[in-house]
Amino acid sequence: MQDHRKLGRELELFHSDPIIGAGLPLWLPKGAAARRAVEDYLLGLERRHGYQHVYSPPLAKEEMYRRSGHLPHYADDMFPPMALSESDRLVLRPSLCPHHAAVFAARGRSYRELPLRIGEIGGQYRAERSGVLGGLSRVRAISLNDGHVFCAEDQVEAEVVAALEVMREAHAALGFEPSAWRLSLRGDGPKYVDDPGLWERGTAVLRQALEAVGLKRDVDYVDGPGEAAFYGPKIDIQLLDSAGRESTLATVQVDYYMPARFDLSYVDAGGARKRPVMVHRSAAGSMERLFAHLIEVHDGAFPAWYAPVQLEVLPIGDADVRDFVQRARALDLRVEEAHAGSLSARIRDASARRVPFVAVIGASEAAAGTVSLRSRGGVVDVLPVAGALARLESQCAVPKRITGATPSITM
Repeated sequence: MQDHRKLGRELELFHSDPIIGAGLPLWLPKGAAARRAVEDYLLGLERRHGYQHVYSPPLAKEEMYRRSGHLPHYADDMFPPMALSESDRLVLRPSLCPHHAAVFAARGRSYRELPLRIGEIGGQYRAERSGVLGGLSRVRAISLNDGHVFCAEDQVEAEVVAALEVMREAHAALGFEPSAWRLSLRGDGPKYVDDPGLWERGTAVLRQALEAVGLKRDVDYVDGPGEAAFYGPKIDIQLLDSAGRESTLATVQVDYYMPARFDLSYVDAGGARKRPVMVHRSAAGSMERLFAHLIEVHDGAFPAWYAPVQLEVLPIGDADVRDFVQRARALDLRVEEAHAGSLSARIRDASARRVPFVAVIGASEAAAGTVSLRSRGGVVDVLPVAGALARLESQCAVPKRITGATPSITM
């Protein structure tokens, strides 16, 4: 497993520029293409699981974060407020949850709408110290695949289980397995909300959900005292990087605290006002940390559906490849042409850049209406143009559902 920072430079996926600042990477065109394909997949996956997507601004008035509890409990990790006037101070958000609470509160809610699942891939900011920043794995500007489910008390366990299922499907499609599972619990000190009942209820429901998907304590998951969010316990799905360091990618959190802070309510079947429970979940974490792991675990050779370039077309001599390239692009494939250099050099270059498919077209192929199609594994097939395009469309397709997947979560 290579360091993603080295591979990121070699494959031109992302770049760090000192004039922009540490922890603020630029996504170059190839990295942006891969990221966009993954984001589109994640949004589609969430839609199939009943999520509605929103856009929210990456900053808000200081009062929002005082109410959410971030300023009292999390201020050391936030950038300082920006004062527009003595009474108007804006803060770069450290998380999306207060904005999604505002989405719920935008109008009155009925029990018939619950569970209400809200999702977004949105920007948030952490005032990380320079010494801990590195590549994409630890940054200051974060694009988070985030979601919040607002539900009744008796729906919480089912929603946690459903969130774990979304994670399982996403991770299988992206081509990796977690290294460990952890139930992150409250520690000592003022960092955590002082409400023992809140912590007991949240911990109990998360343990029940883990048991429901077949994960056993101290066998499949471990407890992590002192690792909880300041407002409640969480299930963390862990990954190992190329240096053997463990970090959290995906997470599910049960929150009884923030709905009360924002006075969220819905009307139940009897006409009474009830407080919803808020389930925070991120199926794939931040795009930055996700791609740090994907680059390493795949050695830069991403699955074809999110490879930056899916097809490299190599003409021999004066062969006209325009029609083939146009037809491939009409299928929404990411295609490049390479004309300079010998054929063998161009094939080696495409292999070094981890391009999944290479199409060679010379005078004989053009006359016969065929394409010499080489896969990343080195297998070469001579196919009719229509057959080559059909194979490319099939093998580069975005996964809709993992074939043969079971609803249980296994290690």
